[in-house]
Amino acid sequence: MIERESIETLKNSIDIVDVIGNYIELKKMGANYKANCPFHGEKTPSFVVSPTKQIYHCFGCGVGGDAIKFVMDYEKLSYPEAVEKLASSFNFTLHYTKGNNNYSDIKRVLETIVVWYSKNLEYSTQAKEYLISRGVSQNSIEKFSIGYVGSSQSVIQFLNSSHLPLPKAVEAGILAQDDRGSLYARLVDRVIFPIYSSSGAIVGFGGRTMSNHPAKYINSPQTKLFNKSRLLYGYHLAKETIFKKQELIVCEGYLDVIMLHQAGFNNAVATLGTALTPEHLPLLRKGEPKIILAYDGDNAGVNAALKASKMLSSAGFDGGVVLFPDGLDPADMVAKDDIDSLAQMFREPKSFVPFVLEKIASSYDLNNPKDKERAFEEITKFLSTLSEIMKEFYIPIASTILGVSSVLFKDKKTELPYRNKKRYTNSKNSMKHIDISQVNEDIAYLSVLKTFIENRILLEKMIDKLDSEIFGRYKALYETILDNKLNDANIIRLSLDDNIKVLNEQELKEILIGILIKYYTRKLKQIVSDSNMAYNEKSFLARKIRMDIIPMLQKGKFVKL
Repeated sequence: MIERESIETLKNSIDIVDVIGNYIELKKMGANYKANCPFHGEKTPSFVVSPTKQIYHCFGCGVGGDAIKFVMDYEKLSYPEAVEKLASSFNFTLHYTKGNNNYSDIKRVLETIVVWYSKNLEYSTQAKEYLISRGVSQNSIEKFSIGYVGSSQSVIQFLNSSHLPLPKAVEAGILAQDDRGSLYARLVDRVIFPIYSSSGAIVGFGGRTMSNHPAKYINSPQTKLFNKSRLLYGYHLAKETIFKKQELIVCEGYLDVIMLHQAGFNNAVATLGTALTPEHLPLLRKGEPKIILAYDGDNAGVNAALKASKMLSSAGFDGGVVLFPDGLDPADMVAKDDIDSLAQMFREPKSFVPFVLEKIASSYDLNNPKDKERAFEEITKFLSTLSEIMKEFYIPIASTILGVSSVLFKDKKTELPYRNKKRYTNSKNSMKHIDISQVNEDIAYLSVLKTFIENRILLEKMIDKLDSEIFGRYKALYETILDNKLNDANIIRLSLDDNIKVLNEQELKEILIGILIKYYTRKLKQIVSDSNMAYNEKSFLARKIRMDIIPMLQKGKFVKL
C-alpha cells in the first residue's frame, strides 16, 4: 500500500492546473480556469479549476474533486493507479508500506534502460557516424541522452542481468510478445531518442533505423505512461525558454529539435510521428506562447501545416507558419550553418489565418464560378470558427483573395432582447439589515454559506447565533460546513461558483439579520396558525418573537428564540 503521508506530500507538490492542463485546454478566467467539461458534451464552458483551492468542479454535470480524482475519472483508473500515474508523471517517489507497484516498476525499467541505451552509443560506430553526418555535436548527444540499441537478445539479457521484471518491460513498451508467446525487443538496431514528459520523467523512446527497415522511425507503443498525442519531444528542455521568450517552435522530427537547440533555438519541440492534435493544445497553451510551425515545404508538410493552422487559429493561438523550400528542413539548415536565414524565417512567419485563406483559395479554380462558390463556402466555414473580432478583421482579406464583396461574409443577426437579471452584489449598504425579499433569496443564503466555507473565523463568531433551521432547504449544506467536510461535492460546487460572492464581516451580518427577520416572520405565522399548540405556549412564543426577537434584529442585534 502507498503510505498516506506520501500521498499527501504528492498532492502538496503538484498543481491541479498543471495536472488537468495536461489533459484538456484551460483558459484563465479571473482567479480560476475554465474549460469545456471533458466528462459531458457542452459548448459553453462550465468546468472550473481553482488553483487556490486545488479542486475542480463542473457546473453542468456535477463532477468534481482534486487532481487525483480527475486522473481517476479521465483515465478510468483506481485510486492507487491514479496516484502512481501522477507520481510517475511528476518524477515523484512514492513510499509504500509493503510490496511494490506497477508504476514504480515500469518507471524503474525505463530509467535503467535509458542509461544503458546511452552507453551503447559509444560501441556503435555506424550510429555515431550517422549522427556526425547529420551534424549532431557531442554536447547535443549528452543533452538529449541519445543512445543506441543493438539486437533483441542483448536487450533481454540486459534486463535479466539488471533483475528487471520482463513483464514490466512489456508494460513499459520495451518488449513485446509474439504469437508464440516469445518476448522480443520492440526497438533493435536503432539510434534511440529518449522521450520525456513535460516534467522530465522518462516515458518512452523513439528509434531511427540503422538498417534497411521499412519503418525509418518508430516510437514506443501506447502505455500507461506514454501517449504520443499528448507529448512533444524536447518540451522538458524547451519549456523554460518557451515561458521566457513566449514563443514555441513546432518541428516535424527529433533531429530538427536537436539541431535547432544546438543552434540556440532552445524553444523548439516536435510532434512524435503524428500531426498536431487537439490533445496537444493544453501543453501548447502553457505560458501563452506564440506558436511557429516549422514544416517541410512538400505536400505532406503543407497539408500538415494547413490542418494545424486551422486548429490553432480556431483555438485562439497567435503565430504562423514557416515552410522550408527545396527539400530542406531545420536540421539541414543548421548543419549547413545557415543560422541567420533560419532566424529570419522564424521572425517572419506567415500568420495562421492568411495562410489558411490562401491555401483554401489556391485549391480551387477561382475563374470557375462554381469552384469560386465552393471556395467561398469553405472560407466562410473556417471564418465562423474564429472569434468575432478576428473574423471581422480577416473578412476584407478573404474578400480580396476571392475577389468578392465583403458584404457576402456578413451574418444577418437578430438582436436578442435585453434580459434584466437581478443579482446580489457585495456593494456597501448603510442599512443594519438587507430585506432579502428584494434580493434573490437563494443567492443570499448561498453567499452566507460560501463565506462560512472561505472564512472559518467568521463561522465560529456566528455559530452560536444561528440554528441550522434558518437555512431552510440549505440546512444540510450548512451542517456539512459545520462538520468541515470540505471535499463534499456540494461544497466544492459552491466554492467554485463565481456568481456567488464571499461577504466581508459587515455584509455577512446585514444579510444574516435579513435572513433571520424573514425566518422569524414565517415562524410567527406558523405558531399563530398551529392548532395543536397549547394556548399558553403559543401566546408566549408569539409575544417573544413579535415584541423581543424581531425588534432586536431590526436594531442590528442577534438573538435566538
